[in-house]
Amino acid sequence: MPQLKYNRILLKLSGEALAGNNGYGIDPDVLGQQADSIAELSHTGVQIGLVIGGGNIFRGAKLAKVGINHVTGDHMGMLATVINALSMQDALENRNLKTRVMSAIQISQICEDYSRRRAIRDLEQGRVTLFAAGTGNPFFTTDSAASLRAIEIGAKLLIKATNVDGVYSTNPHQDSSAKFYPSLSYDQALQENLEVMDATALVLCRDHKLPIRILNIRNSGALMRLVYGADIGSLIQ
Repeated sequence: MPQLKYNRILLKLSGEALAGNNGYGIDPDVLGQQADSIAELSHTGVQIGLVIGGGNIFRGAKLAKVGINHVTGDHMGMLATVINALSMQDALENRNLKTRVMSAIQISQICEDYSRRRAIRDLEQGRVTLFAAGTGNPFFTTDSAASLRAIEIGAKLLIKATNVDGVYSTNPHQDSSAKFYPSLSYDQALQENLEVMDATALVLCRDHKLPIRILNIRNSGALMRLVYGADIGSLIQ
């Protein structure tokens, strides 16, 4: 059997990834497909931290544009990520995986408060550990939360799963001449404003030398091949 290249990862999924073609809410079929991929990965022995956005339910920045206080909107977005994390936890447990949901805001009747030490212990025990509610602070995206949690738990790779095959100069769904970047530096992504992740997330990863892999979540088997060292998507380092 080939050797794992990455034994601990942080996987960042967008909330929209759970909505499927509906564009809103949680599509049970899509949720099941994502859970199957994560379960398959977990069975290899990879320790998995997971952050899911909340854009399929609420986006704080968009709510702010229609008059809702930005802080209030961001708090609503945090709660949306908790909904997504709980749905994924249920799907994973239906596949006989041990899980833990940890929230950056205190809602102890629903899930546990975030603790770095407990998260690392859970990962070592084989639990898929889901980090909800972002950083617990307004004005920070779930990309930043994913970078922060990945660094805190000592992940070897941050994977951002998107609906494109990697990093492009422009949106390839709208521009057929968009340039694909198989690899690039953190500073290049920042300077060219490639909108891979927000600047805070990229700077965190750069300063802590955490590599980022951007790939298409719809690419069947991509996660599995990646943890064994395949060159898939775009690498930022």
